[in-house]
Parts: sequence; structure tokens; C-alpha cells
Amino acid sequence: MASAAQGYYGNGFSPRGEKDRYVLPGDFRAAVLTASANQPILCLDTHHQLPCLVGFGLSRADGFADQISHEERIALERGEPFDREERGAQLYGFVRSKFDDSGRFILPDYLGEAISVDKALYFHGGGSHFTIWAPDVLYTMGPGWDNAKRKCRKLIADAPIRGKRA
Repeated sequence: MASAAQGYYGNGFSPRGEKDRYVLPGDFRAAVLTASANQPILCLDTHHQLPCLVGFGLSRADGFADQISHEERIALERGEPFDREERGAQLYGFVRSKFDDSGRFILPDYLGEAISVDKALYFHGGGSHFTIWAPDVLYTMGPGWDNAKRKCRKLIADAPIRGKRA
């Protein structure tokens, strides 16, 4: 069984590299390894509400059944419809992507297309998971994301993308 991660904090940036690979930032890499029982397995899926991806280690899936039951209880208390099968498909439909010792991983094309990835990814901590954004999509988000936008711009300014600045 995978061991639980303490959480995903901070942020990071990765330009698309050789062989169309991205690099999982070091802080996230350590947490994913811990949460995946020291296996280099990054779980990825589209976010069910935001125009980004979610990333996490294998242990997060251990709590999905409880999460679905909790969300169903809340929906019922509010008199809202809840589809357990749909929510289960959203949570359990993630892809497992291996990464190497340097954190390089391949982002499946269909996931990149889903969030309009061009040439870089921005990673943003979210506690039990982290979000992964195409910077141009992040910049369209409302004021609640202003700090993340500023940090993303700073990371891009500090990191050359194939010899150029984004």
C-alpha cells in the first residue's frame, strides 16, 4: 500500500524539454515519491472544475471512496443531485505516468490538449494534490489566482525556454 503524503506545497515551472518531456519540480517529486510508496509514479488527470490538471501520488486514491460518500452526503443535505458513478469516473480515471530520477515525465497528448498546453507547465501546490497549468490559461483566471499568476510570470522570466524567454 502507498504511504500518505504530507501534502503538496509551493510551485514550480517546467518548459517542454527534449522528447516532449516535462520535469516534475523537486519539492513535488519528493512528495509524489512518498505518496507512491517510493515508486516514481505520478498520477495525472484533468481537474473536474478548473481548466488545469491535478497531480498526486498513488496514496491519494485510497481516500476516494470516502470522498465520494462525503460529497454525496453534502449534496443530499443541500437537496442537490449527485451521481456516484460520474464522480467515481472523475476521480478514478487518472493516468499513471512514470518519471525518472531527474523528474522527467511524459504528459499524455490528450491531457495536454485538454488544458491547452503550448510549451510549458506551471505547478501549484494544493495540499492533497497540486494543479498543473498551461500558463496562458492560468492568466485568464479570476483575481483569486492573482498570486499564482504573479509567481508563474516570475518563474517564466527566470527560466529560459529552449534558449528564449517566454
